[in-house]
Amino acid sequence: MPRWFRLYSLAFFVMHMTFGDVNYSLPEEMKRGTVIGNVAKDLGLDTERFSARKARLDTEGTGRHRGHYCDINLNTGDLIVSERIDRESLCGKKTSCILTCELVLENPLELHRVILDIQDVNDNAPQFKEDLIKLEIRESVDKGSRFLLDEAHDADIGQNGVQTYALQSNDNFVLAINKNTIGGKYAELVLEKELDREQQQEVKLLLTAADGGTPQRSGTVLIHVTVLDANDNIPVFSQSVYKVSLSQYSNQGPQI
Repeated sequence: MPRWFRLYSLAFFVMHMTFGDVNYSLPEEMKRGTVIGNVAKDLGLDTERFSARKARLDTEGTGRHRGHYCDINLNTGDLIVSERIDRESLCGKKTSCILTCELVLENPLELHRVILDIQDVNDNAPQFKEDLIKLEIRESVDKGSRFLLDEAHDADIGQNGVQTYALQSNDNFVLAINKNTIGGKYAELVLEKELDREQQQEVKLLLTAADGGTPQRSGTVLIHVTVLDANDNIPVFSQSVYKVSLSQYSNQGPQI
């Protein structure tokens, strides 16, 4: 038999050993031993012969995606969590996080793909890069001037990511919330009441970033505004007229 014919026949045979897929959607961080579903029932397989057919799972993928995250109970056909599944470490900020493994049955040989769609849970709070934001603002700036603030970041995605910002109540500033080009949200300080360095040389504010998850999580950062001086005051004498009496015999040079 020609070699190419043997290879073609083998490829044809392997293609037809693959049967239906089964899909499960589950939240990340489920406890070890949690039942995801009954793969035997969902595939219409005989649970009594699972053990005899040497049912096993082969994990697909490479790198971070290759791991034995689930296992099978041969007595019941239950698919169970065997390792911690952390969506952020597996998929980062991707909107979809899919893990796949293959259910292998022998006598006769069957292959079934098991697809796990890992859902995000709100297990991370928004964070700022630094604990303190420093700003220097001259007292002469106009009302309505805006000052960009550092953006908060959240490892979670979608509604569990950063949704809003809030500013501590104060006399000078309000907050404007904007969207960037990729849909993230950032904040700006807006000057509502003009600054006066002679009255207040610094302003301290607390900025809070919050996500939209349940329960809601938040992170804070302190804003320190240094008010810079402007040449907004003219020299002023303490009195309008100064009177001095001098003797005609006063020597030259004495301080008056």
